[in-house]
Amino acid sequence: MAFIQLSRKAFFHNLDIIAHRTESVDKIALVLKDNAYGHGLREIASMAKEYGIQRVVVRNDHEALQLTDFFSYILVLADIPSHASEQIVYTLNSLDDIEKFPHGCRIEIKVDTGMHRNGVDVNELEKAFEMAVDFGLKIEGVFTHFRSADTLSSEWFWQMKNFEAVKIRAMTLAQKYNLNHLRFHSKNSAALFRSSLGDESMVRVGISAYGCLQMDQTLLQPSLKPVLSLWADKIATRTLLATQHVGYNGTYSASENERVSTYDVGYADGLLRVSSNRYITPNGSALLGRISMDSSTFRSEAKKLAIFDDANLFAKTADTIGYEVLVRLPAHIKREIF
Repeated sequence: MAFIQLSRKAFFHNLDIIAHRTESVDKIALVLKDNAYGHGLREIASMAKEYGIQRVVVRNDHEALQLTDFFSYILVLADIPSHASEQIVYTLNSLDDIEKFPHGCRIEIKVDTGMHRNGVDVNELEKAFEMAVDFGLKIEGVFTHFRSADTLSSEWFWQMKNFEAVKIRAMTLAQKYNLNHLRFHSKNSAALFRSSLGDESMVRVGISAYGCLQMDQTLLQPSLKPVLSLWADKIATRTLLATQHVGYNGTYSASENERVSTYDVGYADGLLRVSSNRYITPNGSALLGRISMDSSTFRSEAKKLAIFDDANLFAKTADTIGYEVLVRLPAHIKREIF
């Protein structure tokens, strides 16, 4: 069966680099949404706890409830709970959602500073505070998300300027409603490597912790290491004769006799079918013919084959990004920490 290996050494190496940038491991909020970017929610959570991470960010309540034994602070980005929690904080993305939250729920207000995807409009900030307090919600923080932190453009600067104005206004509103100290955070992985945290409480790091951050070449390139590698076991080996074809519709034809093997990994295991005939593994084994649902053919005779150890490189063959490759890896694939 296909299986995944997770490198503790690489993960801790990446966290060391991130902690150096934040100047404190306590300021790291590790993003574990979508099965920890395909790495395995509980596997990564266990290593993060071992390292000393205390804050995490997830997509929904289902993920959060699996992590209450691991972390003291869990931020849910896109869900509304049925009851308030002392350990889980929920994101307010819209004024329309305020009345849906249970009384006493801990919330952080997300502000749209320019990405225009979700979050309260900058001009709605005062209304958000007023309504949240009226509905008995506990406002603990205000945050935003950058849309172009990984590229060299003016957008990064004007969004930062917008959020600075938001912070000033939010502090005034906190005094008005007698709220405790607010958490402010805006930086994702790319933003962290463009500037220091300054007065912000934490940084939300996802892809950098997993070693697959990609930045414009003109920007700082941290020496991160991919944590995940995808492996497969050999099913069978055969000699493919010259002019013989392999796989569905025979899209690969041998120009000479060659030894090839079928491995138990296919698009049901997350491989992108568009990468057929376009990929070479880390050890130089070419992918031959179309990727099948449960198997693929490579020019190799190895008993176990590393399909990829850097999702970004595999992603290039599908004209996509490493994120998409990683999150498509099904939860049923066994994950091993080494």
